[in-house]
Amino acid sequence: MAAALIHPNWDKPPLGVTDGFSLEMTAKDEGSLREAAPLIPVDTPIAVTFLPGEDVAARVKATVAVRELGFEPMPHFSARRITSEDDFEGYLKAVVEQAGVQRAFIVAGDPPEPVGPYFDTSALIATGAFERSGIKAIGIGGHPDGHPNMTEQQCWDVLVKKVAEIEARGMAPLIVTQFGFDPDAFLAWLLKLRALGIDAPVRIGVPGPAGIKRLLAFAARCGVGASTAVLRKYGISVTNLLGNAGPDKLVDAFAKGLGPQHGRVRLHFYPFGGMVKTLEWIHAYNAKHGIPA
Repeated sequence: MAAALIHPNWDKPPLGVTDGFSLEMTAKDEGSLREAAPLIPVDTPIAVTFLPGEDVAARVKATVAVRELGFEPMPHFSARRITSEDDFEGYLKAVVEQAGVQRAFIVAGDPPEPVGPYFDTSALIATGAFERSGIKAIGIGGHPDGHPNMTEQQCWDVLVKKVAEIEARGMAPLIVTQFGFDPDAFLAWLLKLRALGIDAPVRIGVPGPAGIKRLLAFAARCGVGASTAVLRKYGISVTNLLGNAGPDKLVDAFAKGLGPQHGRVRLHFYPFGGMVKTLEWIHAYNAKHGIPA
């Protein structure tokens, strides 16, 4: 079976390290998205997260807004937070019908035990609901810094299995990594990924510019490696946690280090400091480095 293709742009070399970037948002970020919309290229993929305590209607509304503003919505489905089959398929039906969703991102979720019938992402894939709904691409997580509940080998085994499951159902797998501060860890992880024979496109998670304390709080919450040496590499001094930090050094390292051996790679921005602030940083970086907007 020929591999499904998410978008023809994945077969084109990027015009610069930020070319073809994607963004992450929560349902409550809809207003920020509308404010930032003039700074975002048409058809930019935008992931809408699945957070606890959020109203389903709010998630659907945010996903619809992404489409109406001219971007490509990618709603998250958190397996262990889904309460029932109706909850899952109802949400999927709503975003497909109301927002023309063609790609979804799946995570197991933080709870150690599911609140409904789905223990992990493989259980969601096995329902067949995604392909029946016309979903063309399924995003899954990558963990260059490791996973708090799995060994490194378990992470690789699960990733290989899920890529095969998605492809067997005629959909395209897309790997989106957690954000991180260490470019060397990402580059080494990409080489291991390709050595395992996984040629799926990858989006590398990059934190947008934000307050240092805020960045470290998110890193601790997400299990992101943040040793003194890694933070120094990123441009943060642990002796001075005041002020803000941007991903300049990290993105520079990717621009210098990424090559054909790493396969198809683009950046995925987590705008912890705000959507507008992140887009302004991207535009400033592009202008500085002569990258077409």
